[in-house]
Amino acid sequence: MITAEQIRVLMRANPFKPFRICLSDGSGYDILNHDMAMVGRNTVEVGVNPDAQGFAAYFARCSILHITKLEDLQPA
Repeated sequence: MITAEQIRVLMRANPFKPFRICLSDGSGYDILNHDMAMVGRNTVEVGVNPDAQGFAAYFARCSILHITKLEDLQPA
């Protein structure tokens, strides 16, 4: 089971390593930098479709209970 603390550790890593949040419905969100997500006790708010300046078009709320795995991504 994935915990909020595990995600927070990944978000605070220095240097940051991109990762993907995989959900139980088969969808996923790529976290490319530490500004793309905010971790709460039960959810992760993920910025989606960032523009060239890094501003998200909208946010997706992911229940931590539905996160099945966290995958490392190759740095951009």
